[in-house]
Amino acid sequence: MKTTFYDLSAKDADENIINMRQFEGKVVLIVNTASECGFNNQLAELEKLYEKYHEIGLEILAFPSNNFMNQEPCSATEARDAYMNNFGATYTVMEKVDVKGENIHPLFKFLTEGKSGLITSAVKWNFTKFLVTREGVVAKRYAPQKDPKDIEEDIKRYLAG
Repeated sequence: MKTTFYDLSAKDADENIINMRQFEGKVVLIVNTASECGFNNQLAELEKLYEKYHEIGLEILAFPSNNFMNQEPCSATEARDAYMNNFGATYTVMEKVDVKGENIHPLFKFLTEGKSGLITSAVKWNFTKFLVTREGVVAKRYAPQKDPKDIEEDIKRYLAG
């Protein structure tokens, strides 16, 4: 039987297990993040989307990752605190994970198999974004340089059903 988004789980920054099934019926934006990446201003843009659409079904899960040039030296809890203190982030910050390679987190394995990027399916840099529909389908994948405000129309469309 094929694994679905709702079969997966991950830990949050405090190591609580979060089953993706709890997001059934919601639109979920999953982002691999890094506090020292040049794209880290997107953390604030993600917060704007979260504040605007959370009440009508948007969830944002930020996964700190140190896979690219050691740009996330923080632990998950340190990253969460930095995202909150420096960028106002109130969305869920998850555990620090590998988003590529032999130790890839199962969720990112699922996401990258669901929507491959240009040339390869592997995540190529920090702030790659995956949009999952209310039905648990990986609908869109966005490149790291794609600003979160530029995907707002897609988010609105999937929230509307």
